[in-house]
Amino acid sequence: MRSTIFQAPDFNRGLELRITNYQLRIAATLLDQLRYIPLTALYDDKQWLVQRLAVNHITSASLTNLNTPKQSTLRVLAGAFTKGNYQIKVGNRQVAFAGLPFATREVESLAGAVPETTKLLDDAFSPRATVPQMDDYTIVHLATHAAFVVGKPEDSFILFGNGDRVNFRNVATWSLPNVDLVVLSACETGLGGKLSNGEEILGFGYQMQQTGARAAIASLWSIDNGGTQALISAFYNILSTVKLTKTEALRQAQISLMTGDWKVINHNVPVAAVSDFSHPYYWASFILIGNGL
Repeated sequence: MRSTIFQAPDFNRGLELRITNYQLRIAATLLDQLRYIPLTALYDDKQWLVQRLAVNHITSASLTNLNTPKQSTLRVLAGAFTKGNYQIKVGNRQVAFAGLPFATREVESLAGAVPETTKLLDDAFSPRATVPQMDDYTIVHLATHAAFVVGKPEDSFILFGNGDRVNFRNVATWSLPNVDLVVLSACETGLGGKLSNGEEILGFGYQMQQTGARAAIASLWSIDNGGTQALISAFYNILSTVKLTKTEALRQAQISLMTGDWKVINHNVPVAAVSDFSHPYYWASFILIGNGL
């Protein structure tokens, strides 16, 4: 049985991962600061790991719900923070969170791929209007800032379009047993000025699974130049037209940015002047946590 060694570039000691040719996907549980490493971007001098394997991350909350297939009909609740600017205290600093310039296009292209999509933008995208109806949909897509802050759960939060915040401790009170997937497309880590053991990242996925949602997609860093829109659009176009698992749809979307095929998959949806998203910076930040089916 031959194996391949993948290494993380730019790490002095190198993270090595031996993968046999007979494995089709990886269910990963990483420790400490390894949680900040995007496994899909591991490289073996010939190809990226995502070109061979689908990857999903698991938490203790995943273990009892790994085999439930996704629902056949996609219904999406999509909220977006597109304009405005809010000053929010993060640790000992004031951080400015501005509207995401490509969030409108992101949500519009999502609605084009999934006809049964309800859109909530800016002031209409408030916790009071959004949270009570989340469980009526199979996917909840939040195109807004989510801050993963080292420390207590109340330090990490999701920013809604009207300026209200919901911290991760409050997220635990949500009830989402009918939701297959929660997507946060503009997450940021290390906003407290330091990196810790990465628990704040998988902690979000854990909290979402505690609500009953089967999986979550989050980003390890925020990309605001059209790359997120290109990847998210490809993901939903693939998920809605091909009978693939969530993990495989994400993998195919990431590969499409690498190869340039996202332009065909997304039917030439307009994006930023930057149109070459082949670098891992653009596609490797997104991870799936939980049930990848």
